[in-house]
Amino acid sequence: MDRTTNLKPTSTNYPHGYNNSNGSYPLQSAETNNDFIFQACLAVILCTITLATTLANAFVIATISQSRKLHTPANFLIASLAVTDLLVSILVMPICALYTVSQTWTLGQIICDIWLSSDITCCTASILHLCIIALDRYWAITDAVGYAKRRTQARAAGMVATAWVIAVSISLPPFFWRQIKVETLTSCSVNTDNILYTIYSTFGAFYIPTFLLIALYGRIYVEARKRILKKSPKVGKRLTSVQLVTNSPGSVASTSPLHRNDAEMSDLSQVQVTLSDALLEKKRISAARERKATITLGIILGAYIVCWLPFFVYALLVPLCESCFYPELFDFFTWLGYLNSLINPIIYTMSNEDFKKAFHKLLRFRCCVS
Repeated sequence: MDRTTNLKPTSTNYPHGYNNSNGSYPLQSAETNNDFIFQACLAVILCTITLATTLANAFVIATISQSRKLHTPANFLIASLAVTDLLVSILVMPICALYTVSQTWTLGQIICDIWLSSDITCCTASILHLCIIALDRYWAITDAVGYAKRRTQARAAGMVATAWVIAVSISLPPFFWRQIKVETLTSCSVNTDNILYTIYSTFGAFYIPTFLLIALYGRIYVEARKRILKKSPKVGKRLTSVQLVTNSPGSVASTSPLHRNDAEMSDLSQVQVTLSDALLEKKRISAARERKATITLGIILGAYIVCWLPFFVYALLVPLCESCFYPELFDFFTWLGYLNSLINPIIYTMSNEDFKKAFHKLLRFRCCVS
C-alpha cells in the first residue's frame, strides 16, 4: 500500500577509500557495480511476483467464466476477489516495482496521485473481500436452509459494492490535505502527519477486518465440527437396524430378522462386522473432513496475517516514531502484503474440487488450441 513517510533520495557520499592524490574511486566503482547487480536482481524478483499474480488471478477469472457449474454466488465472490487482486497486479505493483528499485519518483504528480489512490483502494478492497467471503461461508453453515434462499447473485453483488465503498472511503481523505505540488517530485507518499487518519485507515483496512475474520472462521470451524459429529450417531442407528438379506440360487432376494441360533450366528457376526466397518469408515471420513477444514482455515488466516500484519503494525508505528522508519524494511513489508494477492487465488480455488476440475479442463483446452 502507500508509503507512510516521505522518502528522500539517498545521496551518494564519497567512500572511505577515495584517493585524492590520483583521483581514483576504486571502492566507489565496486559499490556501484554491487548496487547495479542488487537492483537488477530485485527488479527480476519483483517483476516475477507481479507477472505471477497477474496470471494466477486471470486464470481464476477465466476458469469461473468458462464453467457454468461454477456460476454460483459463492464463486461470484471468488471471481470478484480475483478481479480486485488482478487490479493490484496491474495498477499498483508495476509502478511500485519501479519505485522500489530506483528509490526515486520520476513519474510526476498526476501519476503519483493515481497510483496512491489505486494502491490504497485496491489493497483495502482485497482485504475486505476476504471478509465478505468469510461472512458468506458463515451464513451458509449456520443457516443453511434459510440462507440458501437469500444467497443470490444480487446479494453477492451488494456485498462486493459495500466492500468497494468502504475501500474508497479509506483512500479519499488524504487527498483533502494533499502535499503541495512541486516542479520536481522525488518521492510519492501519503502525508500521514494526521495521526487520526492513520488510526482510521489502519483499523478500517486491517485491524477490524482481521478481528472479523478470526471471529467468523472460528465460528465456522465450531459449527462445521458440530455438524460432522452429529452425523455419526444417525448413521450408526440407521445401519444397526438393517435386516439380514439372504439369496439362494434361482430365487429372488428375501429379508428375514436375525435370530440367535447356532445356524445363523455366523451370518449375524458377519453383519455386525460389516456394520462396524461401515461406521468406522464413516467416522474416518468425518475426521478427514474435519482435518481438511482445519488445515484450510489455518492456511487462509495464516497467509493473510503473515502477509499484512507486519505492514500495518509498521504503518501505525512510524507516525509515532519517525526514527523507526527504514525504507528497505518498509519496502519489504509492502511487497509482503502484495504477495497476498498471489496467494489468494491459490488458496480459495485449489481447496475446491469442482474448481480444480474446471481449471484442469481449461488448461487442457488451451493446450489443445495452441
